[in-house]
Amino acid sequence: MIKAVNIHKSFGELEVLKGVDLTVAKGEIVSIVGPSGAGKTTLLQILGTLDKPNAGEVLVNGVDFSKLNEKELAAFRNRHIGFIFQFHQLLPEFTALENVMIPALIARKDNKKTTQKAKELLAYLQLSDRMEHKPSELSGGEKQRVAVARALINDPSLILADEPSGSLDSKNKDELHKLLFELRDKFGLTVVIVTHDKELAALSDRVIEMKDGLVLLTAI
Repeated sequence: MIKAVNIHKSFGELEVLKGVDLTVAKGEIVSIVGPSGAGKTTLLQILGTLDKPNAGEVLVNGVDFSKLNEKELAAFRNRHIGFIFQFHQLLPEFTALENVMIPALIARKDNKKTTQKAKELLAYLQLSDRMEHKPSELSGGEKQRVAVARALINDPSLILADEPSGSLDSKNKDELHKLLFELRDKFGLTVVIVTHDKELAALSDRVIEMKDGLVLLTAI
């Protein structure tokens, strides 16, 4: 599913990734852990085509990112990768339903079918009565579930989550953790999570530890 070979990334003179190798199998849930500054989020952004390595190779579903131009990368990202961020990144002027629909509309999918699918996803995530509410009218847990629905709208094969429960209280954190595994089973997703949460990491199929821009170990 994911193969990253000898990934290097620098920002000016700061070397953030120093030759990272990573493989993730289809259907796996993998947590990447390590101290702040280890390079976890930078690696996740490179896996999601949001940034490019200075050296190395990244393949997702057999597609070599280095062979794609910017337009092709954007299209691949939109169609095949769903993102869940710590602070949800919902657009405040749009309703929950509209926020969920945005990636599908960017992909020029049919508006009527997209609306129906977004409603179904929100219903599955127990947000049927919150569809017309804007982010400012939603709780933290509700906003993050809207973000999850948005990540799923284009039927991605890969979900990348950056501290997905970092801004949630204990109850919503536990619910989100369970939800990620339910979604993996229901939709056949591969999930890569950057997290400081030891409980979430312990639930994963595999834990990858990073420090100082390198992978230290992989644990089952």
